[in-house]
Formats: sequence, structure tokens, C-alpha cells
Amino acid sequence: MDQHLPAPRALTVIQLPDGTHAYADPRTLPAQQAPQQIVQHIHHAPPDRTVQRLALGSGVGAGTVAAGVYFGPLLVGVLTAIAANLALLAFLAAVMAWGVVTVVKSVGGSEGKAASKSVSRARRRRG
Repeated sequence: MDQHLPAPRALTVIQLPDGTHAYADPRTLPAQQAPQQIVQHIHHAPPDRTVQRLALGSGVGAGTVAAGVYFGPLLVGVLTAIAANLALLAFLAAVMAWGVVTVVKSVGGSEGKAASKSVSRARRRRG
């Protein structure tokens, strides 16, 4: 008589969405998926790819876009360094001009003072 009975199944206790527990056959349960991991960088702004999209849409190749992505920030850095060098040179030129004027006034005696007065008069007439 025991041969006609179905094999016993192992039942699993599961928790339903409403919080109650029920018995269920593990073979009939849907496969459970691992929770999806979402990585969000809050402290970074999303990259702006508008120029790349426009370039690719207008028929420019991907190599050109990649070169623009690579050399664009590099060009900005180089231009910034050049601007800083020019600003430093302008500052040094102003300091040296002030130093020359000061030395001419102090060492030149009456001739230096007369020269500085004529330069200041010329500036007043133009300005």
C-alpha cells in the first residue's frame, strides 16, 4: 500500500507580501532575483556629451570624437598655463618699469625729475 502513495515533498515556509507565512513547494516558486545594485555618484556632475552627440550625428567619425574628448581638456589646461605665464610676465614688466622710474627719479637729480615731469605732462595731455 505504501507504493501507491506519492513521494513526500519538502515544503518551505515563505513570507507573503502582507506579512503572513505560508507553506509552499520550492519547485513551484518563481526564481528569486538578487536585488539590483544602483551606483549613483552624488558628488559628480553627469558628463556633458552634447558636443560628442552633435559630432557623431553630423557624420564625424568616432576617432575624431575620441580625440576631442581626450585633447579638449588638455587644450584648456595648456591655454590656462599660457595665460598664467603671460600674466606673470605682465606683472614683472610693470614692476620693472616702476623700478626704472624710481631709480631715474632718485639718481638722475634735476634731470631725472624734469624727465619724469615731462612724461607726466604728456600723459595728462593725452588722457
